[in-house]
Amino acid sequence: MAPPLEAPEPRPERMHFDTPLPLRSGAVMPAYELMVETYGRLNAERSNAVLICHALNASHHVAGCYGGDDKTRGWWDNMVGPGRPVDTRRFFVIGINNLGSCFGSTGPMSIDPASGKSWGSRFPVVTVEDWVDSQARVLDRLGIDRLAAVMGGSLGGMQALSWTTRHAQRVAHCVAAATAPSLSAQNIAFNEVARRAIASDPDFHQGNYYEHGVVPRQGLSVARMIGHITYLSDDAMASKFGRSLRSGELTYGFDVDFQIESYLRHQGEKFSGYFDANTYLLLTRALDYFDPAGEHDGNLAAALAPATARFLLASFTTDWRFSPERSREIVRALLANRREVSYAEIDSPHGHDAFLMDEPHYHDVVRAYFGRIADELGIGEAA
Repeated sequence: MAPPLEAPEPRPERMHFDTPLPLRSGAVMPAYELMVETYGRLNAERSNAVLICHALNASHHVAGCYGGDDKTRGWWDNMVGPGRPVDTRRFFVIGINNLGSCFGSTGPMSIDPASGKSWGSRFPVVTVEDWVDSQARVLDRLGIDRLAAVMGGSLGGMQALSWTTRHAQRVAHCVAAATAPSLSAQNIAFNEVARRAIASDPDFHQGNYYEHGVVPRQGLSVARMIGHITYLSDDAMASKFGRSLRSGELTYGFDVDFQIESYLRHQGEKFSGYFDANTYLLLTRALDYFDPAGEHDGNLAAALAPATARFLLASFTTDWRFSPERSREIVRALLANRREVSYAEIDSPHGHDAFLMDEPHYHDVVRAYFGRIADELGIGEAA
């Protein structure tokens, strides 16, 4: 089989919105900006648009490279592009950096026009529902009334689910991978430990570290290490690292002895060099707060009743953070509403990160599903 074609140069755009955005918290976000990136071409009927919702540390940059630099390759490049499962020769793909993130959209690092200083700790708490409402405004700006599909994994999958109830008539299909209808108590606990690591860093300054010219890198690094452990399975860590020693022998101290320690420290230090600590607090809180069934006395079927879309859900056998049982909860709730649902439980050793990896069975499922969407719409490679 020939390798997939290289995606054309991505098209990033900063969109400014003057209309204030009401938030679930009761706060109102004044004028704001969202970074948007598109791939492929919107057809004449404007029927082939696919919205990709990003997870915690990703962005609007879904696929392709900037200036041919492979180091800038998009976070889901193996899934989106010409010849890939979400084929940009057929679909017009949209990536949006969420409000509160740190990759160009308005967030804690941005200047608050009311004070002339960075928002910092004063940036309002945002939710999955707030992101979905802001994304709907992007579609309005692009002249897209209805999505062929909305797709995401993990936190992105939560956004995709929210789209199907919050803007039900604007979504034909929903593809959600490695996600859940709400976080478990254990997941909330992991997020809280990560947030405390950040807040306890002496350079955090109650979230106003920009004004002090410092970054709480140690706290953010530890937070990433905690998160990274939960994204991997025990089998994946055992296979990759086992009990291998960094120098071949024990040092009988408390610096790095094991390769897994070295790997986690490297991941944490790298992350703290490009991500924002306040954004990490905001995004993990949005994860915690997502609970559509909570407004319906815990009845997920009632929460999903407004959905009219057709669904594909995918889970991974070794994903213990967003386990297959959580996806099956969603499937059962949708079936209770007589919705059309496809479900794939993928045997993978890679834990939660599997939704980002080149899992052949998973990619085949997604490719086939989007192939059927394209056939329904009558769109070919030249869409």
